[in-house]
Amino acid sequence: MSSILVTGGTGTLGRPTVTRLRALDNEVRVLSRNPGPDHVVADLTSGEGLAAFEGSDVIVHLATSEGRHDVQQTRNLLAAAPGVKHLLVMSIAGIDRIPMPYYRYKLEAERLVAESGVPYTILRATQFHNLIDRVLGAQRFLPAVLAPAISLQPIAVEDVAVRLAELVAGPPVNGRAPDIGGPERLPVVELARRWKQARAVRRPVVPLRLPGKAFRAFAAGAAMVDGPEYGRITFAEYLR
Repeated sequence: MSSILVTGGTGTLGRPTVTRLRALDNEVRVLSRNPGPDHVVADLTSGEGLAAFEGSDVIVHLATSEGRHDVQQTRNLLAAAPGVKHLLVMSIAGIDRIPMPYYRYKLEAERLVAESGVPYTILRATQFHNLIDRVLGAQRFLPAVLAPAISLQPIAVEDVAVRLAELVAGPPVNGRAPDIGGPERLPVVELARRWKQARAVRRPVVPLRLPGKAFRAFAAGAAMVDGPEYGRITFAEYLR
C-alpha cells in the first residue's frame, strides 16, 4: 500500500482520482487550503504548510491555477518533495503545439519537473467533457450557441482517474506517459448539437471561426492525440 498525497484532490479531476486510488486500498491524503477529513492543510502558491509532504511516497499533482501561478506552485511543490519516490503530474494534450499563454506556463511547469531530479511521470490528456459543458453553458444569455469550427477529442474525468491510478501503481517514467484522449473525435459543432439536445436548449448552434495561430492549431487537430483512444465514456454518455 502506497502513501499518496493528491494536490487538487477536491477538484473536478481530483475527486474521482481520490476515489479510485482509495478503492485500490491506497492511503490517500488530500492537499487543501481548507480543513477536512484526510486533508493536509497547505497552500501551494505561498508554500505555507508544505512540510506536510514529508512521508508521502507518491504525489499526484492535479492542482492547477491561472498562468504564472502554475509555475510558482510547481516550484514550491518541488522544493518540498526531494524525498518523494514518484511525482505524477497532470498536463494538457497539445500544449507544445498550440501557442496560448496558459499553455506556455504549463510547458514551463513540465520543464521544471523534468529538470528537478525528482522521479516523475507527466500525463497529458485532452479537454474534459465538463469543460465543454461549462463553456457551452456559459453562453446562456446569447441568442445562439457559438461552436468553434474545430474538432476535439474530449475525455471523461473518470477515465483520466483510471489512467492516473494505473500510473501510480507503476514506476516513474521519468518523462511523459503516452497522451490520452476520449473515444470520439468530433467537430465542436456536433458536440454542441448533442449538448443542446441533452440540455433542452432551443437556440441554434452557429459555427465560429476565429483569427490567429492558436485557432489554426486547434483546427489542425493539435489538441487531439495520436494512437488509439483511451477513454470509454462518450460525451453523450457524460451528458446523460
